This record gives sequence, C-alpha cells and structure tokens, in this order.
Amino acid sequence: MQKRIKVLLWLCASLVALGTSSALAQPTPMMKQFSQFPGGGQGLYWVPSSGPISHIAFLAIHRTGDYLAHVSTQELPRRGFSVLGMNSRFKNNEADVEWELIALDVRAGVRFLRQQTGITKVILIGHSGGGPTTSYYQAVAENGPAYCQGANKLSPCFDQQLAGFTDADKADGIVFLDAHPSNTITTLRALNGAVQNEKNPKNLRENLDPFSVNNGFNPTGDSVYSSNFVDRYSRAQSRRMNDLIKQALDIKKDIEADKHFPSDDDAFIFYRDSARLSDFSTGVHGSTVNPADLLKNDGTIESNKIVTTVRAPDPGQREEDESFAGVKFLTINSFLSANAILSTHSLNENEIDWCSSNNSVPCAVRRISVPILVVAMQGHYFIRDGEYIYETSASDDKEFIVLEGANHGLGPCAPCSALHNNANYSNARINLFNHIRDWVGERF
Repeated sequence: MQKRIKVLLWLCASLVALGTSSALAQPTPMMKQFSQFPGGGQGLYWVPSSGPISHIAFLAIHRTGDYLAHVSTQELPRRGFSVLGMNSRFKNNEADVEWELIALDVRAGVRFLRQQTGITKVILIGHSGGGPTTSYYQAVAENGPAYCQGANKLSPCFDQQLAGFTDADKADGIVFLDAHPSNTITTLRALNGAVQNEKNPKNLRENLDPFSVNNGFNPTGDSVYSSNFVDRYSRAQSRRMNDLIKQALDIKKDIEADKHFPSDDDAFIFYRDSARLSDFSTGVHGSTVNPADLLKNDGTIESNKIVTTVRAPDPGQREEDESFAGVKFLTINSFLSANAILSTHSLNENEIDWCSSNNSVPCAVRRISVPILVVAMQGHYFIRDGEYIYETSASDDKEFIVLEGANHGLGPCAPCSALHNNANYSNARINLFNHIRDWVGERF
C-alpha cells in the first residue's frame, strides 16, 4: 500500500513538473530594445522569450495613441513573432498633428525591423486610428509623394517632406484591426448636425436634435431613428463639416497673405463633437451590407450571412456632447490635415470625397497592392467601415472577416454578452491572433 502511494505521489510530481516545464517552454513576450527615432517617434521591440523567432515581424502604430505595449505586442510573441510597438511623434497631442509627416515615423519603424537578424517580411498592424496611419504610409511607400498631392487635397504633402523612400521601405502586408475609415470621418460623424451657429452651439435645430425623444433618442437604451431622420442628420453633419473647412481655409489663406496673427498657425476650436448616431443606435451602421464571414467563439467560421452587430448602445454620450468633454481643440493645420474631409452625407460612402484628405483608408487602399486582412469587431460600430475598406481595396489578395463578440480593444465585449443572454465571447482575442498567425503563415 505504501509503495503504491509513493508511486502515485511520484507520478503526480512528475506530471506537475511536466506541466511546469511546458508552461516555461511556452513563449511569452519579452522586451528586447527601446528606440528613439528621428523626429520624435519611439519604438519598443518585443520578441518571444523562448524558441525560434519567425522571419515575419509586425509593426503596430496609431496616430496619437501609445502603442509601445499594444495588445499585439503581447499576443504575437506568444505565437513566435516579433513586434515593434510604436508611438508617433504626435503621441497624446491631437492639436500638434501634421498628418503628412507621420509616414516618416512608420518608415523609421519599418527600417528598424528590416535591420533585425532573420527578418524578411514586415506586416503593418492598423488598429483603430492605426488604420489610416498604416494605409497612408503604404500608399506613399508604393506610389511616392504624388499620392498625397493634388489640387483636391485639403492638406497636400510636399516632396521634401517625404524624400528618400526606397523599395525596401514598402511593407509586405497590412492587418487592419477594427480600423475606422479615417479620423476625418470619425470627426465628421461625431459632429452634432443640429448645431445652427458655431458661435452659439447651444441652440439646436429641434427637428435634427439627436438627443430628442421626438426624433427617436432613448436615454436609457437603444435609440431608434427613422431612415428619414438619419438621412437628414447625416447631410446636416456634412454641411457643418464643410462650413468648418471653409472657415479654416479662409484663415489659412489670410495667414499665407500675412493678414492674420499668429502668422504660422492658429487655434481651431469647435463644440458639440460627441453626437455620433451609431453610439446611441445599433440600427445605424449596424451590419454588413453583403454576406460576410464571422469568426465564431468556438473557432469555426460561419460564412455567407449578413453579420449584425452585438454592440451595446451608449446614450450617456449626450452628457459629453453638452459638456467641456465634447470640445475639439485643434489648430488650423491639424484640423485640415487629420480631421477634415469633404462630403455631402456622412454615412453614404458614395457621397464622401475620400481623397480630399490624406487621412483616409478607402483612398489609400485603392493605391496599395500588398495583401491585406481586414478584421472588424462585432461588438463595435466599424463593421460596415471594415467591409467598405475591403470592397475598396485594389489588392489581389484581401480578406474580410468579423470577430464574434469582440470589442474595440480586441477582446471579449462584456456589455455585449450581457445584452445578448450572456453569450460566450471569451475566446475572441485568442481566435483573433490565431487567425492572424494562420493568415500570415499561408502567405509569407
């Protein structure tokens, strides 16, 4: 009996040791190098703690967000990849953004990765505002400064700003993760279309007020707006944006003519910028237009069905729109270069002049040839936007898929689960990065 107990104890100890050994052998993310790049960009290079490192490296960057430890820098090294998490020179400073220069920060990161031993492929990660950043970069890398120039541009680039690009600066692919179409569009769609006068933003047109219950607003749940209201409101948003653009261009013209002080740039501030209908209503931009693939929580893919959002509405945005939090603090240059776009309708893609701004994924992907993967999160409101990026892309190798129950942070959406009978979305993040692993593995 005692001998059997000893054997069992030895067996248990061996199994525990084996489990511990396996856990130790599992790669974890390890910080290898911090870099300060010319212009003010920063990078933190992450590698697997053990085992071989893939010849494929990733670069994650936003416009103003801190991506040094972006979720991809934690998940991809667990799958054998190295990742450069980056901050642009405009980190945490929207008013300082001179959009055309951000390509130089991405280029510094690509060149850093090309110099690492064993790296032969570089894939850009465009999460959220990283979508416009990475697509703009790749369009410039593939087409030169001519891409971001022209009389139609609200803020054109200049040859001397973007000199020195080489073939090696081109990335080998882009993964768009819940990327929005542009910061210009997110600004446009957040504008309160009921504002009648920029000098008196408190005075709203009653028949366009998105926070009026008479127009469909629900202060405690999901708002339901008529198609007529959505159309009128979306057109009013475009009119307001176009008026703001005219104001900014007039000031810029006066600056150039030495008729304005300050003589280089000036503050540009507008109010009530937290009134996006899709925040309040799941019926606005709530699904794909065409049948699409849905990556389910169990790891299977459901194909050829219209994918509908599971997001939870947020009527609390009304308080933000009426408060100091709903104010946009920019400069003339940062507004025109990264927050302004011409349109006649904020939701109808055919009525948006996508290439009037260089901060525009749909414009950029028309000039990008490398493979792209577009993943939209079912628990957020960029599903249709992701689908449109995919549809607009000129790449011969492209894929669009929606991740079941995922939030904008690329993880399980708890409010979405609660709203949908405690649906299980627990594997969202695991499934996402496994899918990315498999996607790059098939191509590179």
